[in-house]
Amino acid sequence: MSPSLWNDQIGDQPERPALAGDLDVDVAIVGAGYTGLWTALYLRRLAPGLRVVILDANRVGFGASGRNGGWCIGDLAASDARWRALAGPEGAGRMHRAMVGTLDEIERMTAQYGIECDWARSGALHLARNGGQEARLRAETKGDLEWLGAAEASARVGATAVRGALFDPHTAVLHPGKLVVGLAAAAESAGAVIYEGTAASRVSSGRVETERGVIRADHVVIATEAYTTSLAGRSRDLVPFYSLMLATEPLSADLLSRVGLEGRPTFTDGRYRVIYGQRTADGRLAFGGRAASYRFGSKIERWVEEDAGYHGLVHSTLLDLFPFLADVEVTHRWGGVLGVPRNWTPFVAVDEEPGVHRAGGYVGEGVAATNLAGRCLAHSIVGTGDDVTTLPWVRRASRRWPVEPFRWIGITAAAALFERADRQEAASDRASAAAEFVGKHLRR
Repeated sequence: MSPSLWNDQIGDQPERPALAGDLDVDVAIVGAGYTGLWTALYLRRLAPGLRVVILDANRVGFGASGRNGGWCIGDLAASDARWRALAGPEGAGRMHRAMVGTLDEIERMTAQYGIECDWARSGALHLARNGGQEARLRAETKGDLEWLGAAEASARVGATAVRGALFDPHTAVLHPGKLVVGLAAAAESAGAVIYEGTAASRVSSGRVETERGVIRADHVVIATEAYTTSLAGRSRDLVPFYSLMLATEPLSADLLSRVGLEGRPTFTDGRYRVIYGQRTADGRLAFGGRAASYRFGSKIERWVEEDAGYHGLVHSTLLDLFPFLADVEVTHRWGGVLGVPRNWTPFVAVDEEPGVHRAGGYVGEGVAATNLAGRCLAHSIVGTGDDVTTLPWVRRASRRWPVEPFRWIGITAAAALFERADRQEAASDRASAAAEFVGKHLRR
């Protein structure tokens, strides 16, 4: 199996040392992905005297931050109705405005630190390709979201069976690998220290235990997303869901013209089993989907990320959208895991235990959300009183997932229902009532 396109294109990166014995610091951050790196950078900007270290069991960007689809979405996972239920109309509005503003913040910060990450702020096309998808997407058309008819949608992207599209202007696209290595360099230039190859085994108030020593810290930040399951006592905090991706060779001018996506808007459709794609800056298609099944016990297994059968499903879905790409070479195939909380709603948890903070549960929509999470955590730790610390997602995380086998039964049954619903909607051209009911109540 090839490395991800993103890792391949950034090339070899300098190896950072592992922790070499016990250490005393002000803030210890577990996880060197977007959340941890943004948090460290903002901490050092707010309080340059803080001793901030970041630990990672592998390398910078090893997890979802180095393998995702490159969608930078100006919104959070979970429905508007869910946020209204959590925080009321005013609170939901604050969250939405904060996330839209986060795109501006990321654009400003990457420019300030010279992070060239193939940024393009061209929105997202959510395609409707059958009656069920169209009904769901039309129901979401409000505010800044625009419904495009079949002709206009097809003029923007050359996918098959397009009946229309919901256009979201608050989405940018980028190169995940370039962003994560740029953030690591920015955090280090601000004075944070990164230790790679240092796996944390347990986190508690004032203490991070690793295989290479104990770190004592006034504040500890858990920024491990799906890999939180590896920490003692946290196997049920988040569930790891697999997502697999491929990248084509650079497309010819003729094929790019047929694909469309001028300006590089991201694209998906309205199916339940999520797919996502982008036209890269060098003229490829990078495309992914949730093809692999949940593993009993929340296991994260490398073979699932490399399985040829699962990757075949991703490729066949791409060809269903763009059949004229059948002879195009796929140069990269890779996979990874994303973190899902029980209520499917991302969070920032401050002082979950005294001095222990956590953020995550992005449900695959974390590229932008991690920046806001990093600001929330940094301002909370430093105690600036900034308004971001009172946003509705700064709260305790959701209830933990149930023990096995109930976790496996529930997740597997829901996945099978949604997969069957996608097939039925494609065949009948009508929405699946059962899937809609489960989808509305799944995140409670």
